[in-house]
Amino acid sequence: MCAILRITKSLREIDVQALSIREYQKRRRHLLDVMTPNSIAILPAAPIRVRNRDSEYPYRQSSDFHYLSGFAEPDAVMVLIPEREHGESILFCKEKNPDYERWNGKLAGQEGAIEQYLFDDAFPIDDIDEILPGLLEGKQRVYYSMGLDEKFDRRVMEWINVIRSKIKNGAHPPGEFVALEHTLHDMRLFKSSAEVKIMKQAARISAEAHNEAMRICKPGMYEYQLEAAIQHIFLREGSRAQAYNCIVGGGENACILHYVTNNDKLKSGDLVLIDAGCELDCYASDITRTFPVSGQFSAEQRTIYEIVLASQEAAIKEVRPGRHWNQPHEAALKVITEGLREIGLLKGELNELIETEAYKKFFMHRTGHWLGLDVHDVGDYKVGGEWRVLEPGMALTVEPGIYIAPELEDVDPRWKGIGVRIEDDVIVTKQGGEVITSGTPKKVDEIEALMRGK
Repeated sequence: MCAILRITKSLREIDVQALSIREYQKRRRHLLDVMTPNSIAILPAAPIRVRNRDSEYPYRQSSDFHYLSGFAEPDAVMVLIPEREHGESILFCKEKNPDYERWNGKLAGQEGAIEQYLFDDAFPIDDIDEILPGLLEGKQRVYYSMGLDEKFDRRVMEWINVIRSKIKNGAHPPGEFVALEHTLHDMRLFKSSAEVKIMKQAARISAEAHNEAMRICKPGMYEYQLEAAIQHIFLREGSRAQAYNCIVGGGENACILHYVTNNDKLKSGDLVLIDAGCELDCYASDITRTFPVSGQFSAEQRTIYEIVLASQEAAIKEVRPGRHWNQPHEAALKVITEGLREIGLLKGELNELIETEAYKKFFMHRTGHWLGLDVHDVGDYKVGGEWRVLEPGMALTVEPGIYIAPELEDVDPRWKGIGVRIEDDVIVTKQGGEVITSGTPKKVDEIEALMRGK
């Protein structure tokens, strides 16, 4: 009975709101406004992926397609044509079909594309080969992301060749192709208040999942049992998908950066590193926490952990408008290198160790990445050869780490096998960096208290 009450209360407190369909329409309008006259943009939906034989992977819409439409069906193509008399925003999609829908679920159809998704015009996807060459004909520029879907690339060229075959009759094929993502991905880099709200909901769910893993962890459990607890919280709280494959690495497995086997038994005296985040309305969260399997850090584990935590705190302070993308990484790098030098794992002068990248034996990755519809979200990190300046609305992770692999030579054995990473999601605001994943503890005393049930 208590468990039922807990779940009921949790669901009642959740207000999982999808973005307003007007926001998707506004995004299409903005893209149309920046397209050149006499141009056309083409975006295909993500294809269905076969898992094995007649079983498919759960469908997940293309992030770019979702960003401009909110439309979750496969077998669809979006077309944008500035100043088109009969509507600039067009969707090709499946027709309503009672037999199909009885097996596979409801379809929007052409009427739904216009009424529910606010497209100006809609056509059956089966008619695209007949209609699209006519929409392409006479256009000077085609905005399209070539190279992402080889099969659809061929279809686009087939439509172009249909027009080329009619040149003698006065047809004019497009003169140039332009990468659509150049403009679209810069739009996606800046999150609206509605997007931030969804990302905060995803962060809250993921934080609670990490808390649950800390509460139930004990020696003798398997890594996949902690993964199961995390997925349970995701589903219970309204998230139907992980944003990426969950990492649960106990002991020396924490030193494998992309460890996803999650099969080993958790041992007393070891740390366990969990990198997991849910996806909500296609928006990702991304949290990493490292904690002791038995509930208490050893002296060596605590020393390494405190270095990583201090480096993360230094990096987060650099997340604010006017700072450039690399400054959080530089701040974390300095703290980590100095910390490793103080405990004897690195020897030499600080600046020289940084310049020669001596730290890479223990810290071999960047300190963060953009976050949004993709866990490693789109957006340039450099502009004109210079690190991008941080601006309000950007979202990123901050995730320094230290990994002392057991096979490393010339390392005191007491440090070997310790892997620590701490990761939070941060929104750039006018005031600075807002950490939206603070719902799960990361200070040593707070982690140990949670694991003791306090």
